[in-house]
Amino acid sequence: MDIFEKLNNNLGPIGNPGKELNSHHYFSFPMLEGELGPRMRFMGREVLNWSLNNYLGLANHPEVRKVDAEAAARWGLAYPMGARMMSGNSVHHEALEKELAEFVGKKDAFLLNYGYQGVMSAIECICDHRDVIVYDAESHACLIDGIRLHKAKLGTYYKYNHNDMASLEKNLVRATKMANEKGGGVLVITEGVFGMSGKVGALKEIVELKKKYEFRLLVDDAHGFGTMGATGAGVGEMCGVQKDIDLYFSTFAKSMAAIGAFIASDDPQIIMYLKYNMRSQTYAKALPMPYVEGCRRRLELIKEMPELRTKLWENVHALQNGLRGRGFNIGETESPVTPVYLHSEGGIPEVTRMIRDLRENMGVFCSIVVYPVVPKGQIMLRLIPTASHTLADVEYTLNAFTILADKLKDRVYQIDEVKEVVE
Repeated sequence: MDIFEKLNNNLGPIGNPGKELNSHHYFSFPMLEGELGPRMRFMGREVLNWSLNNYLGLANHPEVRKVDAEAAARWGLAYPMGARMMSGNSVHHEALEKELAEFVGKKDAFLLNYGYQGVMSAIECICDHRDVIVYDAESHACLIDGIRLHKAKLGTYYKYNHNDMASLEKNLVRATKMANEKGGGVLVITEGVFGMSGKVGALKEIVELKKKYEFRLLVDDAHGFGTMGATGAGVGEMCGVQKDIDLYFSTFAKSMAAIGAFIASDDPQIIMYLKYNMRSQTYAKALPMPYVEGCRRRLELIKEMPELRTKLWENVHALQNGLRGRGFNIGETESPVTPVYLHSEGGIPEVTRMIRDLRENMGVFCSIVVYPVVPKGQIMLRLIPTASHTLADVEYTLNAFTILADKLKDRVYQIDEVKEVVE
């Protein structure tokens, strides 16, 4: 068979959820236009946007825009040229690493060009074929792909049930035995905040198991960095176990509203090892200077303006308490990530009608998740509150969701679209 013919006939699990839900530029690859923020335009209409990970509203903060523009004018987008090991290093890159490490309570950090490939490459770098990985079943795709690279090296890995310590301990017993036989070690991988459900990783309980088993802990805290903990240093800080996280990773794509990532540790020698052995960094161009200077200013603002985090959580509590108060199921979220679980009997046609009504008639834009990510008969709408939203935005959305839930209950979307605007 011709490879292209095979691909043309199958767009993959995300590309083939059903013809109605695969409407390019509507349900997938939608184009939001205008200034980044709560109010944007979609398909020519203004919508209230709950689909940006711009938690602290830094994307359009005047200080951030100013430093981004000045750095671009001063350096251009090319500087520095080359990989950092060869010709792409600078005092600014190393200053940002030091500042990031200090902020998350670690001794050293390694600045990464990007998040997804960065943590994926870190896992591949840390573990050889003798080592055993034990990971949470709901780990993000970037972590899974890192584990796939480990598998390609004939490494062993075990999956434990999500946040289930009995399952983790069972697999730690297996992993310890296997690692001892192979002459390797054990790496446990989890997340600070799980991005779909909003649940917080069981970091306290995992750390407690270090008293019984020998392993190192890698935490992907992409959604916790900047939002969780007394200073915003993440879920480890919130749980009081930051010092027990051996490798702390976060991307800049969430609270920092930028590009790039970092990995931090209390062992500077391990960070040095990563600098010399992570293939995705050794053979790739350094992070351009405007991003480096821009991220330094963003980090300063996170430290200098705790009111941004205060406003974020005011909106989070208003939205989540309002949804629960109106009888909505938002699961066990303990973070800004706000899933809303709805029941659907009409399948994909009902879902598409519901989302069109929500976006086109009610003016609310949020992400939608359907089977196979969630069980059949269930829809998950995922909202991301930010510091830029207002309490009026929250109230409007609560009213819209109440109307939507009533229509689902009355099976309106199984029959036809009803044009109705939220007052």
